[in-house]
Amino acid sequence: MPVFPLVSVVVPTRDRPALLKRAVAAVLGQDYPGEIECIVVFDQSPPELPEGLTVAPGRSLRAVDNQRTPGLAGARNTGITAARGQLVAYCDDDDEWLSGKLSAQVSDLASEPGASVATCGITTVSGRRERTRVLSQRLVMHGMLLRSRIMEVHSSTLVIRRDLFDRVGLVAEDIPGGYGEDYDWLLRASADAPLLVTRRALVRVSLHPGSYFAGHGRTIIEANHYLIRQHPDLAAERTGMARIYGRLAVAEAGLGHGRRACRYALRSLRLRPRQLRAFIALAISARLVTADHAIRIANTFGRGL
Repeated sequence: MPVFPLVSVVVPTRDRPALLKRAVAAVLGQDYPGEIECIVVFDQSPPELPEGLTVAPGRSLRAVDNQRTPGLAGARNTGITAARGQLVAYCDDDDEWLSGKLSAQVSDLASEPGASVATCGITTVSGRRERTRVLSQRLVMHGMLLRSRIMEVHSSTLVIRRDLFDRVGLVAEDIPGGYGEDYDWLLRASADAPLLVTRRALVRVSLHPGSYFAGHGRTIIEANHYLIRQHPDLAAERTGMARIYGRLAVAEAGLGHGRRACRYALRSLRLRPRQLRAFIALAISARLVTADHAIRIANTFGRGL
């Protein structure tokens, strides 16, 4: 592989032109010495690039329609299959790369030929509150991802050797609602080889305060059961299953299904007595807090439920 190979950056988007412009400008403005092609995939919206973007030599920008399943997974796969680069990276349209991101991660991948994926630290942004999150480990192992989703391994941080998709497949498009598609793919990727960590916060990740459960509770439940079926090694990881049961409990509580929420909360607490999501689900079921309020608090502290 060349020292500075062509990097294809896939940016899925839908009806967020101002945020998209910021994300694409940050991609095109990287200090990376090699070529960058930015592929903006418009999902269920007209392919219209923002005006006023500067495309310098060594950079290219194109817009394509999502030709696959509507939603984020199909949009990502459309971009991956259209990519020309030996490396593929993602940037969500509401996130922003710092200028040295690609240079640092491509250099790290070059120094570790056995690694196929590089990630990096993030700064979460929720209103005026910012929090920097950087992993101390140099490698993220498969077992670590079974135990925890690891928020720092965010989709907008990933730089991927293209041949990895031949071994582990594209992003799954059959996950209900596309919920957890990134986690499913990361489990497959980490089973192939550990993920390499660039221990610097190089992406600003926006956390939005919008309603989390409205229209999504049933999808969250179905998607978590999908993950359990697709990844049977999760069942042997007590901490990971406690987290999933806790998430199921919160989703059921948000839908007003108190008994189901309590059953999942108890399963979670049997596996891990300090699983916070289980207690939050019980509090929602007891009407001490609303589900949306709980997710807003979690976002404020840079965490998710």
